[in-house]
Amino acid sequence: MSSFQLPAPSPDELTHSARLQQAVCEASMQSDGCLGFDRYMEMALYGPGLGYYTAGRRKFGREGDFITAPEISPLFARCIANALQPVLRACDAPVVVEFGAGSGKLACELLQALQALDVLPDRYLVMELSPELRERQQALLKERLPELSGRVEWLERLPEAGIQGAVVANELLDAMPVHRFRTLESGLEEQCVVCDGEELRLGWKPASPLLQDAVDSLGLQLPSGHVSEINLRLQPWIAELGRLISRGAALLIDYGYERRDYYSPGRNSGTLLCHYRHHASTDPLYLPGMQDITAHVDFTAVAEAADRAGLAVSGYTSQAAFLLGCGIEQMLQGVTQKQDAEWFTLVEGFKRLVLPTEMGERFRVMALTKGVEAVPEGFAQDMRFRL
Repeated sequence: MSSFQLPAPSPDELTHSARLQQAVCEASMQSDGCLGFDRYMEMALYGPGLGYYTAGRRKFGREGDFITAPEISPLFARCIANALQPVLRACDAPVVVEFGAGSGKLACELLQALQALDVLPDRYLVMELSPELRERQQALLKERLPELSGRVEWLERLPEAGIQGAVVANELLDAMPVHRFRTLESGLEEQCVVCDGEELRLGWKPASPLLQDAVDSLGLQLPSGHVSEINLRLQPWIAELGRLISRGAALLIDYGYERRDYYSPGRNSGTLLCHYRHHASTDPLYLPGMQDITAHVDFTAVAEAADRAGLAVSGYTSQAAFLLGCGIEQMLQGVTQKQDAEWFTLVEGFKRLVLPTEMGERFRVMALTKGVEAVPEGFAQDMRFRL
């Protein structure tokens, strides 16, 4: 979809985006006129005061740019609570850490569900880079769960000592800055952003040795002209996750593929996707700072990084199989079937979460464990063989 098909931005959005564009141009000039795409994506999403996740515009829900699973239905959080129940029971003074808590709905509903299961964690820690989202999360928790809000802490950095308990990361990995590359007969190139007067445009430059080694390590024979992405920040993040968890489990939920599908010849333009007011495009230069930029997750790379970090891949499956394995159908059946507005809303949410034409097959769920025999529930349909 081309940018001219997207909704027209407001004057304030144009002004904000122009400020970020100027910052990108300055950074590009400091990088020999060609700013690496990963650095551009980092600035567009997380640049202080200007990036998409650090600026103040609403991002989640109908008034934002996209809707995530916690926004769709409370059944999502209840399923995660069911999945984590055996792990939390196996830990002393368990802690839950959520990365990128979005609107705060998942934290609210997960705490309620864990309380109902009598496995409420001693502390619920939130790692959130966005000051604006942090404020929204704090306000929502104080409003909806005043009796539990005292257990919730927002962190500037991860604890030095390891935790016992669980980590939840829903749609986090797709928002990590990625390198974009293309294969040519003459060698590997990496995408960059060039400032052409007052306009940004995409360009290419010879790949750095670091990127060349990373693409070589994929062990693939990609045809000339193949364009794709690779997340070089994934391994350090998983390594930190391995340090953080002394005993417990992590649930990673995101859209993505196994490596052979991610880099298949038919997917020769990559997986980059942008979101603006519920419209999708593949133009990362449209309105920088005002749209989300994402790339699908290579779950084979996640599994490899987990192994190096001392974490076991204890489960991997589709979101549909995971939610069904956690009892989402029984939850729906347990709701009074008056066919009132609430019931119809739950049914609609159920469909969006599990149907293959919606989120059910596009999203994957991976469980990583360390130091516990108990593993999260929901992985009866095991897809680890595909990694």
